[in-house]
Amino acid sequence: MAIISPFRAWRYAPDRVPVQQVVTQPYDKITPAMQERYYQASPYNLVRIVLGKRLPGDGDAENVYTRAAAAFQNWRQTGVLQRDPEPSIYRYSQTFWHPGSQATAERRGFIALGRIEEYSAGAVFRHEQTLAKPKADRLDLLRANRAHFGQIFMLYSGAGKVDTLLDSAAAPQIASPEIEVTDEYDVVHRVWRISDSSIIASVQKEMRDKKLIIADGHHRYETALTYRSERRAEAETGSGLPVPYDSVMMTFVDMDRPGLVILPTHRLAFGLPAFSVARFQTETGRFFDVEEVDAGIDAARAKAILQEAGHDGTALLAVTAEAAFLLHTPKANGSSVFGNLSLRQQALDVVQLHKCLLEGVLKISEEAIRNQENVSYCREAADALMQVRSGKVQAAFLMNPVRMEQVRDIAFAGEVLPQKSTDFYPKLLSGLTIYALE
Repeated sequence: MAIISPFRAWRYAPDRVPVQQVVTQPYDKITPAMQERYYQASPYNLVRIVLGKRLPGDGDAENVYTRAAAAFQNWRQTGVLQRDPEPSIYRYSQTFWHPGSQATAERRGFIALGRIEEYSAGAVFRHEQTLAKPKADRLDLLRANRAHFGQIFMLYSGAGKVDTLLDSAAAPQIASPEIEVTDEYDVVHRVWRISDSSIIASVQKEMRDKKLIIADGHHRYETALTYRSERRAEAETGSGLPVPYDSVMMTFVDMDRPGLVILPTHRLAFGLPAFSVARFQTETGRFFDVEEVDAGIDAARAKAILQEAGHDGTALLAVTAEAAFLLHTPKANGSSVFGNLSLRQQALDVVQLHKCLLEGVLKISEEAIRNQENVSYCREAADALMQVRSGKVQAAFLMNPVRMEQVRDIAFAGEVLPQKSTDFYPKLLSGLTIYALE
């Protein structure tokens, strides 16, 4: 059961600072170069809170978290951030070019507070594993600021009913959104504030029976659960009434609607002392049918081959500096590497890649993959091909994206995909709305 609530968001005051200069990509997508660019854009850029610079003299008294808290307090006190006058939900639209094509798309959703629940409650479902280090960092930031600056990206199945309600509510002001900003990937983000209590009540009613899947934000969601437990333990008695830390800011997107794009995340293998193309080809034949393709294949051709071969099931491209292979039609003797994974999980290309190739053929342990000791990740096929041909890595593994129905079925079955199996595009901007617990 999805329990959502309106809230009085803190937002950047447009007369104090242009929103274009202060919002950011999610913290885990900010590269060092992006961090520096955000710092230069404005003294009020949100990066100073969500991913501040660590300094040589940092200690318990002053550090990246204390500086974030001081900035957040100062910006509220001086009016850089202003709180909306009444509880609202926020219509959120993203218009973008579909990567790799000339087509535009729009993804619609809404920002509201969502009640956080343990996974065992059967209301919120994950689809990826999480790592301890990112959760510890986000927990320290949450403790220091007692606020959420980005939204958890949640999926639900709603047949477009909530979108219809919100489109009607936003119609009178559709030409003049409260926020409109174009990010560094040319994605246009628009936000409309909806405070009509009857519309909000209708949206709450529609959402009440929905199950939610975390698309992006697993670490922050689990951090919020940990923080809730801490705050509950601090309270001597509980009234049973909702409290601010029971909820987190979420963007809800209907998975039945257009505009939901998942991109593949390709794998790069490096640092393997005994790597041999001939041995790799031979060993891979134990798990797949192997066809040699043009060693000079480019990204566009690679994508076309994968799409065509993927119609019949698993399709992977393995590329080295001197050869390229199409791997398809998994063989039965590969079943021994899957352990207790369900047939749903075994059908995923990314699972076939991890278990058969990375672990089975290249002998990279699951722990080494998790720690990125011999495996790194790359969104763009052209970049992956460049890295392998320049000798930076020994092999590039290209694949088709996971399909939405596969994510849905895996999540609702209580199962998970390997780390970085999905790349929902575009990302939700941080700083459009801020939820302060106190």
